Amino acid sequence: MANVMLYNVIVMGFSFMFLFTAFQTSSGIEQTVIESIDYDNKTSEHFGGSGYYSQAIIYGVFAFSNWLAPSVVSLIGPRVTMLVSALVYTGFIAIFLQLKIWTLYMMSVFLGFAAACIWTAQGNFLTINSTSETVGRNSGIFWAMLQCSLLFGNLFIFFEIGQTNTTHIEASQRQTIFIVLTSVSGIGVLMFLLLRNPKQYQDNSNQDIQVVSQDAEVKRGPLEALISAFKLLKKPHMLLLMVCFFYTGLELTFFSGVYGTSVGNTHLFGLKSKSYVALCGIFIGCGEIFGGATFGLLGNRTNKFGRDPIVLLGFITHIIAFYFCFINLPSEAPIKDVDVQGYFPPKLALALVTAFLLGFGDSCFNTQVYSILGYLFSKDSSPAFALFKFTQSLAAAIAFFYANQLMLQWQLLILVVFSVLGTLSFAMVEWTASRKFREGYESI
Repeated sequence: MANVMLYNVIVMGFSFMFLFTAFQTSSGIEQTVIESIDYDNKTSEHFGGSGYYSQAIIYGVFAFSNWLAPSVVSLIGPRVTMLVSALVYTGFIAIFLQLKIWTLYMMSVFLGFAAACIWTAQGNFLTINSTSETVGRNSGIFWAMLQCSLLFGNLFIFFEIGQTNTTHIEASQRQTIFIVLTSVSGIGVLMFLLLRNPKQYQDNSNQDIQVVSQDAEVKRGPLEALISAFKLLKKPHMLLLMVCFFYTGLELTFFSGVYGTSVGNTHLFGLKSKSYVALCGIFIGCGEIFGGATFGLLGNRTNKFGRDPIVLLGFITHIIAFYFCFINLPSEAPIKDVDVQGYFPPKLALALVTAFLLGFGDSCFNTQVYSILGYLFSKDSSPAFALFKFTQSLAAAIAFFYANQLMLQWQLLILVVFSVLGTLSFAMVEWTASRKFREGYESI
């Protein structure tokens, strides 16, 4: 059964890699694409849409849909949930082939609900295919495979638009990009069909370890799954973890939408500044992959010292990255195209190093969040991951709403404050709840 469980983790990793190669690439260039459409239409009707607002709608609906997602997963199972949700992702990407403002915002709503379902199902499926010994390893493997999506998708974008000396993405390029991305997303959908149904697993070499099977989750019933999510909110350690969850949502918005747009809007980088949006995405992906692979391969060793040192490493990495952003980019870059410098003339090399640090720091936080949730809440994995995604996506929605309004320095200040609070809250849970769990206490 151990081979089947590892097989499921790897296949799910490939499925998400293809699906999010398409989606994360689309998200990363969404605001730039809409600005390019407005550039093409400058003598005619203004498009009127906003990539920031589209993402805010996605994450806002995503947040509150997480309260219903455990019920959906419980009703139809994690495998079917992921398959159906992936179809919605593909539909969202396809609308960019003939983009209209009403389809953009309508599909953003649908995608928000699908995102809640697919991530709750993913957390549930990862947990039921892991043991307490393998959950850290499996989290790292999945995270590294998932973040390959940033690498592959942005490499394609960079070579597609990096050869032109224009400050926008032309219509023919946009058509080619989204035909390819829709096809890649379709491959991800098909790969979900290869997942197997895990069975109860018992490790006789050490101790009896119960891994909740898909069938057991279904028997809980959708109403009971919703009630379980509310019950988890009463646990003090879940409330502490939600501070860390909130920070991961803020920094998700920054690295996935704000940072690349800011680099692309800084015209002092040169005529190819828009192509550097994709280049930054590549380096963010490299940081994510390096972090996920490191903590996956060394999961057994790092867990001996606890999860908090890795989160502390992520905190330090992000503080350095935020400082580099502050000195390298103009304050108005998240909002509009600018021809002025920040505190120093912008340097592309420093921007790419910053991108790598943002990705690596994000992998530090997220791999350990996945690990601690799977470890402490293995019997309530579906509602636990739903609460994680609720808090993270709510923070992301808030951040996307203010991303188009606040200067860069104020966005960075918010990130610094919540990075401190999130790191401290995670460490408190690791020091207390994990120790009690190992000692056999139930009331964590």
